[in-house]
Amino acid sequence: MDAYIYDALRTPRGKARPDGGLAAIPPHELVKQLVDGLEERIPGARQSTEALVLGCVGQIGAQGGNIALISKLHAGLPDGVSAQVINNYCVSGLSAIGQAAAFVSAGTTPVAMAGGVECMSRVTFMADKADYYTDMNFPLRTRYVPVALAADRLATVENISRADLDAAALRSNQRAGSAEADPVLMKSRIAIKDAQGAPVLARDECVRAQTSESLAGLQPAFGPVADAYRAALEGEVLDHRHTIAHAPPMCDAAALAVVAGRDAFDVTPRARIVAYADAGGDPQASLLAGFAAMEKALVRANLSLKDMDRIEFMEAFGVTVVKFLRDYDVDPEKVNVAGGHMSRGHPLGASGAILLSSLLDALDAAKGRYGLVVTTGASGVGSAMVVERLV
Repeated sequence: MDAYIYDALRTPRGKARPDGGLAAIPPHELVKQLVDGLEERIPGARQSTEALVLGCVGQIGAQGGNIALISKLHAGLPDGVSAQVINNYCVSGLSAIGQAAAFVSAGTTPVAMAGGVECMSRVTFMADKADYYTDMNFPLRTRYVPVALAADRLATVENISRADLDAAALRSNQRAGSAEADPVLMKSRIAIKDAQGAPVLARDECVRAQTSESLAGLQPAFGPVADAYRAALEGEVLDHRHTIAHAPPMCDAAALAVVAGRDAFDVTPRARIVAYADAGGDPQASLLAGFAAMEKALVRANLSLKDMDRIEFMEAFGVTVVKFLRDYDVDPEKVNVAGGHMSRGHPLGASGAILLSSLLDALDAAKGRYGLVVTTGASGVGSAMVVERLV
């Protein structure tokens, strides 16, 4: 692809509750502060941008009315900037950047800003109350099943044990805690400020201390959820293995990247987008589409996992990353080096863009060349991107 990432910034992740660190900041303000940050690092980015593409899942209330358009107006982007918001479930943020890269590669949009935003303290999970979530007219295999149940189902089918899940959660939290002290790994995370310019949140708020003993003492969390989805599960009795420690905390956050051609600005791009892929998958095995997207992206890049110096693999519940490390020939020391979703949180439509920002930081810290982002979500959605570090 003839598209480059000049920079990618993310906000901290705040807990999705009334007293969360970002609960008082509306989603369009998060995007504005990211635009401001990108302008500081890439002079002229604001006025050069011709498109804003944002991923967002909960498109109602504070995130309704085309949150990309509202963010464009609030951030002072030029009137001529097109603004669109996409919902591709949990992979939306990376899909938005992939779409922007396609615009740039096609020559229709010289410079684009793309990423995602989700404020779950304001718009809660499934707050749009889509008919699909409960519609009994869909064929059984296509009915909606929440990701928590899909995770328990996959863990059962793949014979991934509670001990495997605990080990993955412990590793994620330990790495997240250590990474907070590494300025290179946090290079692209900016502090969010209030209207008076005072810092509101500068760290990922969901990171918490865990031990093997504390993890072992937790009970499976999602058995009661299954009752409402017995028909969609076709009578299948799940062995519920995931606890709240294996589930990514819901949170508020945003991330944004500047995507453009090779010589769009007087600064060197941070990375070249080598390949991108979206993928669909079996809705009954809904967390596997990310693996399909990953394999497509690697084929398009003519590269392998062994060529990757760093990988950000979405911990869409613990089962996904455990399966990845078990089933693929990959060095675990290259994967989620600063912790993943289980420790840092999952702001739905923003997550893919956050992972891309994190990947660029991890590549810088390692002085690596190639990196991979893999995202996956409910009902068979997935996306993946391969990048080459340039600076």
